[in-house]
Amino acid sequence: MADHIRWGILGTGNIAKQFATGLQAVPDGDLVAVGSRSEASADAFGDKFDIARRHASYEALVADPDVDVIYVSTPHPFHAANSKLCIEAGKAVLCEKPFTVNAAECKDVIKLARSKGVFLMEAMWTRFFPIMAKVRQWVASGAIGQPRIVNADFGFRAGVNPTGRLFSKDLAGGALMDVGVYAVSFASMVYNRKPSQIASLATMGETGVDEQAGMVFQYDKGELAMLHTAIRTTTQMSAMIRGEDGAIEIPPMFWKPTKAILTAGGVTEVAEAALVGNGYNYQAAAVQEYLREGKTESDIISLDESLSIIETLDAVRAQWGLKYPME
Repeated sequence: MADHIRWGILGTGNIAKQFATGLQAVPDGDLVAVGSRSEASADAFGDKFDIARRHASYEALVADPDVDVIYVSTPHPFHAANSKLCIEAGKAVLCEKPFTVNAAECKDVIKLARSKGVFLMEAMWTRFFPIMAKVRQWVASGAIGQPRIVNADFGFRAGVNPTGRLFSKDLAGGALMDVGVYAVSFASMVYNRKPSQIASLATMGETGVDEQAGMVFQYDKGELAMLHTAIRTTTQMSAMIRGEDGAIEIPPMFWKPTKAILTAGGVTEVAEAALVGNGYNYQAAAVQEYLREGKTESDIISLDESLSIIETLDAVRAQWGLKYPME
């Protein structure tokens, strides 16, 4: 792999812009190409981020020989098909969360990537912040003993737009898939497995998607996770891990952490790490390291774990009776 990793972005929406901005803080990562469904959109994005290679179709982007890895930034229902398009072309893939709409799609994409020996990772950017690495270190070292209760919430108040990605069933909208996945993924990171039991309630809005929800997960050794999410109500956006011998607190915003507090044995330790770039750069740098090492998946968020998280999201939605038109 060359000294510089060459990136392409599939899609030109807001998340694509955020990732392109973040990539500017990765010295050995070059954004060389963008693909859109229209020439005008590709050109506008290319002008904004000084990208030379503008493709008026996704097919043209994945066929570009000067691209090493592609960031898939399209709306949820298109993640699976877009990722598969890249994989079939032999391009490494970083796919925006949630990885896919459901577990069936997720299994399909993972199976293809593994059969082709192509790198694939879910873009759960929170995992790659230095503070989250410190949290994992504290937990693994036994600093708080065995974790017993996890709390996490992520909610904000958005105006209702029936055709927008947050509220449209056709775009797999709702709080769970947009921001609740952060809380579910956090619990998965702490406990490293799926819950054995799930109890959940949601408030369904006029467009038929969940506008707020609460979830309680129990694990096979009695551990608990209590999570809530919303797109019509602003929450604290913090997280807490309570163990047998102490606790770890991640103040707002836990999904973009710059501080964590360990309290154990009457002693408090504070870890802080100032934000570099906009945060999207951390996962991009990690992907580049994986590619240089010849890896085909991450050891921080493995494909098996991403599947486990999607299976948990499926189980939660099943309790609400929420099914998307494309399923």
